[in-house]
Amino acid sequence: MKRILVLEDHPSVQEWVCSLLNAIFPNAMIHTAHSLESCEPHLGLHPQLIMVDLNLPDGKGQELIARVKASMPETRCVVLTSFDDDESLFSSLRVGADGYLLKDQPESELKSCLQGIIDGKPPLSPAVAQRMMQFFQPAEQAAHSDFERLAPREQETLKLISRGYTVKETAKAMELSPHTVNGYIKEAYRKLKIHSRAEAARFVMEQGL
Repeated sequence: MKRILVLEDHPSVQEWVCSLLNAIFPNAMIHTAHSLESCEPHLGLHPQLIMVDLNLPDGKGQELIARVKASMPETRCVVLTSFDDDESLFSSLRVGADGYLLKDQPESELKSCLQGIIDGKPPLSPAVAQRMMQFFQPAEQAAHSDFERLAPREQETLKLISRGYTVKETAKAMELSPHTVNGYIKEAYRKLKIHSRAEAARFVMEQGL
């Protein structure tokens, strides 16, 4: 992890988040921004990770996530917020958030979740992961049927990216071009009605795949 952007409008919280990240990614260059507008100069530097607060002075964090995912899909956008309601959670996942963490969870849990980014694990607070499981539980049988309708290559691609493989790593493992892999990912997401790696990982885990 070479470059990280922290989007947080409260100075004390911003400082706290930076200290957490410094402990986990000691060699990373960490930039900070307090609003959507102040993010602009930093986005041109193509950060590998963006920590996103949702409630900002000039808009919502979901707006930034949607823009980043459209132009820099490999950049990981992880929400760090105080909001644990379904609307905030699922609206973030729908626009492509790669993780969702709560500010009030124990610091040791936060560090563990952030550390998991190195291993390609979607950073999800335990309470958030439980809510996602409850949300998808009623549709478990239908979801498994949806997976079976995927083409074999789409199934293989979904499994690999849910384990944290990048597009390039997936392409190498499957002996395909990154362009072809991106096509499989988009088609699998469309068929399963999911929008991010975090949702893909949760889907695969719930189905025991």
